[in-house]
Amino acid sequence: MKFTLPFTLVACLFITDLSFAEPVEILSYESIPGRIRHGNPTLAAARFRINEAIGRMTQSGRLPNPSFDTGIDHNIQSAEGKIEVGFSQKFPVTNRLALEKEITLAGVEAAEQEVRDVERLLVAEARQEFVRVLSIRERKDLLTKQKDLSNELAEFISSAAERGEISSLDAARARLTVLTLTTEERRLQADESATLGRLRPLVGIAPEDGVVLSGNAPPITIPSANSIERPDLNAARIDLKAAGTGIALEQARRRDDVEASIFATGERTEDAPDGLENEGIIGFKLSIPLPFWNDNQGNIDAATAIRNRKEREVAALQRDILHESATAVAEMRQWGALISELNDKLLPLAKEQTDLLEKAYLQGQGDLQAVLTSREQTLDLQASRLDAMREFQLARIRYQASVGKP
Repeated sequence: MKFTLPFTLVACLFITDLSFAEPVEILSYESIPGRIRHGNPTLAAARFRINEAIGRMTQSGRLPNPSFDTGIDHNIQSAEGKIEVGFSQKFPVTNRLALEKEITLAGVEAAEQEVRDVERLLVAEARQEFVRVLSIRERKDLLTKQKDLSNELAEFISSAAERGEISSLDAARARLTVLTLTTEERRLQADESATLGRLRPLVGIAPEDGVVLSGNAPPITIPSANSIERPDLNAARIDLKAAGTGIALEQARRRDDVEASIFATGERTEDAPDGLENEGIIGFKLSIPLPFWNDNQGNIDAATAIRNRKEREVAALQRDILHESATAVAEMRQWGALISELNDKLLPLAKEQTDLLEKAYLQGQGDLQAVLTSREQTLDLQASRLDAMREFQLARIRYQASVGKP
């Protein structure tokens, strides 16, 4: 019992602290597609394209509404008159309605692919921003380490300058190096804030919520060749097929609909000397349009041109996809080669050179400018390695997006 009160107070304080803390969202490279599917407003708006296409499909392939016809005649000089009522309905003599339904069904399939393509582009964009944030944070970590080393060197030089062993100009130069690294660190902080500002709306994270990036980007390996499953290419192929059906539809429209009518007539006539007589008539009418002046050839030619255009667009898109994927693979190979060269040759050599110069300077046998220059060169090489890794990841994302892989 004696531990109940302190434990309760600690628990209350902990809960109270959490209640005032800002919400934190955890985001990983793998979770980006799911985040976009559930939280991106652009994708949510794009999904209404499917509803639009379904509405058009539901409306297509229907007969026009029947017509109710009526008329009244009356002889003003006698009691003679007539009343007529009837119904008329138009019917296609071709398979026009079935073709209209087929085209709108293809429209639904194309809309679904278009929505998937919007998702593909959003995922690629969000992953690129994710990789950029990781790269910026790695650069910041690198600068922090470099700044710590520079601070250590500056303190050593300042102490030596106070003892008169080293020129005070060397101490000022070392402090200037630290300030330069601090300025660069602040610039990277601004870049990180801007990049996170672009990433948040893509994955549906509110501006006031914190973001924790979990995990890492995929390893630096070139992915195996994948078959092309681009949604926009699928949509283009569906449109091409629908364009072929559109030609058949325009050909079917050469024949206008026939109109059938059924009617009933009640008539009162005067037949002297018998007087007025009532008569009833039931009839049927059929109206058949004659294709003398309009054979719809212009619309058929236009539909044929649309089909030819769609065919060229599919071929052009296939070519662009092949070029895009091949370019991304070539970029990955170049960046991968640079990363290997930096890791295996340049960075070890630069580190060894810097260590030797620092040791010589601390023993009074070297020049501070040589040490600072060597450190700067090493930092540039390490930054180049991080940049190369970032560009490799961006090229990898472009490749995956170009072949339609998540």
